[in-house]
Amino acid sequence: MPTRVALHHRTTYRFDRPVNLSPHIVRLRPAPQCRTHIDDYSLAVSGEDHFLNWQQDPFGNFNARIVFPEPRNELIITVKLTASMAMINPFDFFLEEFAQRTPFAYPGELSKALWIYLEATEAGPRLSEWLKEIPRELINSVDFLVALNQRLNNDISYLLRLEPGVQSCEETLTLGRGSCRDSAWLLVQICRHLGLAARFVSGYLIQLAADEKGVDEKGVDDPHSKDVDRADLHAWTEVFLPGAGWIGLDPTSGLLAGEGHIPLAATPTTDSAAAITGSSEKCDTEFSVDMYIERIPRTP
Repeated sequence: MPTRVALHHRTTYRFDRPVNLSPHIVRLRPAPQCRTHIDDYSLAVSGEDHFLNWQQDPFGNFNARIVFPEPRNELIITVKLTASMAMINPFDFFLEEFAQRTPFAYPGELSKALWIYLEATEAGPRLSEWLKEIPRELINSVDFLVALNQRLNNDISYLLRLEPGVQSCEETLTLGRGSCRDSAWLLVQICRHLGLAARFVSGYLIQLAADEKGVDEKGVDDPHSKDVDRADLHAWTEVFLPGAGWIGLDPTSGLLAGEGHIPLAATPTTDSAAAITGSSEKCDTEFSVDMYIERIPRTP
């Protein structure tokens, strides 16, 4: 039976005086391709003096466009959703015959439809050296992507990075570390250099604590076993495989995306996947984010 959880996510901006705000774009609604069932969803904006309209961007993601006609001294955006967490087998798909082994080429019409996701926009000596080490003989496509994802996970250490923006591929490879968005963008560029259509995905990652604490091969409690339920904003990569569609790869964990990955925006670039986009008049701002989940008890 699925585990039902409620996610609460509040983003708060407090200004030192009433200021004018530009229209804001909020990308915090589960995308149409989300495989985990979303039972309920709401997005609330503080105050009455605003106009909110739901739109879809050119890539099919849901965007809330919020207009503020009057100055204000705070902005609070609150998301609440309820999800049914049923286990998903990330390998439950079939590939077209021509795509079962890599490298392969997308057919003409499909290649035209995917061109924006095939355009490699970054290059450099570090990236070139990393790509040279990838074997290019024919190999099972799924095995190839699993190995690629795991290699990147081994080469790039995870870093909780609070600075805005995304590192360049050269910077991430040189440092050997990066945030989830840095690793995801690096994998997007790697896949495109290899002729695979890839896009950047931002979303929620829900991780539920195990009912029993895991143990390692020696029977000792596993320190990596989750002992609390948690949710975070996260980023990963999706690759288009003919016959299967978009398949999620999470280089932060080295695993394929599962039921805990709730996509909010999937786009060809990182800027168009930002959770909240907007600006204010110059002022001092206090910024805070509060996010937590709670399990919903089962009822007869």
